[in-house]
Amino acid sequence: MLTVKLPQIFRVHQVPRVRVDVGPHPAPAFLSPSEIFWEDGIMSGYRHPKSSALDCVLSSFQMTNETINIWTHFLPTWYFVWRLLVLSSSLDFCREPYHWPLLIYLLLVCLYPFASSCAHTFSTMSARARHFCYFCDYGALSLYSLGCAFAYGAYAMPDRWVGGVLHRYFVPAAAFNSFVCTGLSCYSRFPELEHPRLSKVLRTAAFVYPFLYDNIPLFYRLLFCRCDEAMAGYCYHLLFALLTGFLFASHLPERLAPGRFDYIGHSHQLFHVCAVLGTHFQLEAVLRDAGSRRTWLRGRLPGPAGPGTFGTAGLALLGNAAIIGAFTAALPRAPGGSQVGAPEPGRR
Repeated sequence: MLTVKLPQIFRVHQVPRVRVDVGPHPAPAFLSPSEIFWEDGIMSGYRHPKSSALDCVLSSFQMTNETINIWTHFLPTWYFVWRLLVLSSSLDFCREPYHWPLLIYLLLVCLYPFASSCAHTFSTMSARARHFCYFCDYGALSLYSLGCAFAYGAYAMPDRWVGGVLHRYFVPAAAFNSFVCTGLSCYSRFPELEHPRLSKVLRTAAFVYPFLYDNIPLFYRLLFCRCDEAMAGYCYHLLFALLTGFLFASHLPERLAPGRFDYIGHSHQLFHVCAVLGTHFQLEAVLRDAGSRRTWLRGRLPGPAGPGTFGTAGLALLGNAAIIGAFTAALPRAPGGSQVGAPEPGRR
């Protein structure tokens, strides 16, 4: 009979010590487990910091402090893929330029939870793998913010802004923002040992900035335009986005009761759930806008051009991949060697 041995799970003080390159500054050759993998308020459920790829996959089927993180983004990935397939059967994505921004948005909506699920699954293969996994996670989130700009620019602009200067440059500016977001969030892993608060501020700012930019049209509609069905969906999206940010910054509830929420209910799991719910309501609102405003928008704007639409998305994808590659290549040369990114409590 075939039997599968599941990987060993550790409490925080049992996590095997990991040898690091100490770099030019005097430092111990080994760092304590808490300095490497301890998450604020999480006392148990840790995986081995040098797991094999198979062990990482198997660990997603046992209860660790990452299991719910993995599944709360892996399952929604397939929900969004299903929505994309259903919509592709009723909308002509190939020959109808009006729906091209929606297609790009949907593809990037599918990408970001999948990248996050993979990051949480394979981040314990090594210190370098941990950094690379989260670099890719940050890049996928940056591209998702660009996808939001594609959708909002095509379907959600306030009536009086349609065809204006902000409308014309909204998506190109969002593409530039995606480079800033990926670069800043990847860089934020480098000063974590010496300046953990600065690292947290940089990473938070890297995602708050594109969020605020993307939602300028929604803020205007919320304040100055009549509320409709689409706007109600956007309000739910904004509410869950605020909850997501609060959970990311506060590390509640595990900070109040260390060890009580190691496996179920800690902030990162709740953060994932809120992010997915927010994206669901955003998708519904975008579809309502795209359907209800189609005739009006097509009478005032030319159809999206292929080079401008898919070209911008393609360049953004290549640019973000290049940024991730550059930061990955820089890891061994960073001060402190592989100490870079040895997280302060609560780092992800």
